Amino acid sequence: MDQNTSQSSSAIVIIGSGLAGYTVIREIRKLNKEIPITLVTKEPGYFYSKPMLSTALASKKDATQLISTPADGMATQLELNILSETDVTTIDSAKQVISTSKGEITYCKLVLALGADQIRLPLQGNAANEVLTVNDLEDYAKFRNAINGKKKIAILGAGLIGCEFANDLVLGGYEVDVIDLAPQALGRLIPKTAATDLQDKLSAAGVRWHFNTTVQTIDRTNDQLNITLANDTLISSDVVLSAVGLRPRLDLAKASGIATDLGIQVNRELETNMPHVYALGDCAEVEGLVLPYVMPIIQAARALAVTLTGQRTALTYPAMPVMVKTPALATIVSPPAKGATGQWKTNPVEGGLEARFESNDGKLLGFVLMGTATAQRGALTKELPAILA
Repeated sequence: MDQNTSQSSSAIVIIGSGLAGYTVIREIRKLNKEIPITLVTKEPGYFYSKPMLSTALASKKDATQLISTPADGMATQLELNILSETDVTTIDSAKQVISTSKGEITYCKLVLALGADQIRLPLQGNAANEVLTVNDLEDYAKFRNAINGKKKIAILGAGLIGCEFANDLVLGGYEVDVIDLAPQALGRLIPKTAATDLQDKLSAAGVRWHFNTTVQTIDRTNDQLNITLANDTLISSDVVLSAVGLRPRLDLAKASGIATDLGIQVNRELETNMPHVYALGDCAEVEGLVLPYVMPIIQAARALAVTLTGQRTALTYPAMPVMVKTPALATIVSPPAKGATGQWKTNPVEGGLEARFESNDGKLLGFVLMGTATAQRGALTKELPAILA
């Protein structure tokens, strides 16, 4: 298909070249080699593993080394047309046309794999606009350039990504301060006892924690960033990285009349309220769930590929534990469902810790495994209820 024509068509059009977009294409190609597919992306269109962004420094890999396949290689391998560095401005679901910065494209079926953006906190101070986020490979390249030759990094957020980056940076020889309003690391995922173990291991590696507080101001004085916390602590840093969470990209959907709440709302077949328009990945909300992890994306891509090739298939989510990439203390979490009734029971073991979230009648609803206890992952996962049966 000629990228320069103003009006082109494809049986399936996918917007977004992250894990969700490319995985659904791979799954479609397992089922159907012939159906025309066009991928439209704001990015260059290469494929890389986003989870590796928070471990690349210790792996001694720069941004370019994380690219596993360039765009032309993906186009050849998956037999698709890629419109890279292309913005989508509108979706006309009545005419089944999207308008892009490279012309209009008609579709039979449209898939939104738009991803999510890093949440930006409203910060004060003359250097508030210098705070970096890492949400894609180009962001990561800027971050690596910014920390080159520097020593001290401050991280806003002690969640999963904040902890992973903290571990990676101390392994890379940096001094790291982590700041979070919560009283502990991984506050939404694990109980206090488990958090303390992780914090202690990362402290021993060189991480300094600042809990129960927020950033008041970030000001630059010559080569230093001076961070004032709400508890009056002063931190000097070379670079500030924000990792406070993700917000699904909803603007395009909202502007096109597609229903949104936490994410783009879809049914179990991943259909939006607009005919022939689907969504998956970090931007999609299925029965109130937005799960920005690898395994849910793969599950959704497999189900959607079958639907897109002619056999309507409902998405199911089994229990899907998440590995936290903190080499200081290997950690696997499978948090209980939001609103689940029960309590955490923690059991220290030789070289690790097992924490079980059990219902009042003793059923396992979630777990945390650390250190040597991570060997129990398979056995405990089998005990968990499905997330979406």
